[in-house]
Amino acid sequence: MKFVTYRNGKENRLAVVDGDHIVDINRAVPDVPADVRAALAGGVDLVAAGRRALDANAERQLLAAVALAPVVPEPGKTVCLGLNYYDHAAESGREKPVYPWFFLRGTTSLLAHGEASPRPRVSEKFDYEAELAVVIGKRARHVKREDALDYVFGYACFNDISVRDYQKRTPQWTIGKNFDRTGALGPVLVSADELPAGGAGLAIRSRLNGRVMQDANTKDMIWDVAETIALLTECLTLEPGDVIAMGTPAGVGQSRTPPVWMKAGDTIEVEIEGVGLLVNTIEDEQP
Repeated sequence: MKFVTYRNGKENRLAVVDGDHIVDINRAVPDVPADVRAALAGGVDLVAAGRRALDANAERQLLAAVALAPVVPEPGKTVCLGLNYYDHAAESGREKPVYPWFFLRGTTSLLAHGEASPRPRVSEKFDYEAELAVVIGKRARHVKREDALDYVFGYACFNDISVRDYQKRTPQWTIGKNFDRTGALGPVLVSADELPAGGAGLAIRSRLNGRVMQDANTKDMIWDVAETIALLTECLTLEPGDVIAMGTPAGVGQSRTPPVWMKAGDTIEVEIEGVGLLVNTIEDEQP
C-alpha cells in the first residue's frame, strides 16, 4: 500500500493512494490521526486503516492536483549513512569503512517531491545522491538483526542533496548535509509488505536533466537495512516515524571528471524499483 502526506493550507494530512487519486485517511476513518508519525506512534495499523479508507464512501482527490509534503514531514530524527555502497566508497577514495558513517539531518533540511531545492548563495558545489529511505514503524532498542525488519513500516525515495565544499570543511559532514530544503523525501511511502525484505535487490537510479548519473542496486549496500537497525539500536532508540537514509551508490557529481554540479533550472530524479519516482528542480537561493 502507498501513502502520501499532502498539504492542506498550513496543515499536513495523511492519505492513501488509490491509482491516480488519494483518500484522506482521517476524513474517511476519523479515529486515525491525520499525521503519519502520530498514527505510527499510536500503534495504528496503517495498512488496515488504508484499506478501511479505500472501502469507505470517501472523497477522492487527484494525486496530481495536491501539493505534497515530505512523506514524514517532521521525523523525530533522520539518520543518514555515508559510504554505504562499495562503488561509492571506492570513487570517494576510501576503503570499506569498518563501521557505518552515520550523520543526522534536521527537519528544516527536508524537501517534498515536486518542490524546488535552493542552490545556496555560498556555494556552487551542489550535488545529488539517490538513496533508499526507511521509515520506522515502532519503537526499537537493542534489536537483533534477525528481528530488525519487524520494526520497519515502509520505504521511500530520498535525495541526499549535498553542499560538497561545506561538507568537507570539517571531519564531520553535518553542515554540508543540512542546508535548507536539500533532503528530498517522497513522493510516496510504500508499506514494507509490498517490497522484498529489507528493500533488497531493487534498482536505484538518478537522472540529471534526463541523463542517467547513478545506476545500481540496493543489494550492493555494505550494511543492509536489518544490520543498520541493529547497529543503531545498540546506541539509541528508534521511534515511530524516524527515517534512515541508506546511502548512495557511485556516480555522484563530485567524483566525475570534470565534476558535475547542479544549477538553477536543472531537474533531478531519483527512481527506485517498486518504490517510486522522486522529482525536484533546482533554483538559486533568493536573497
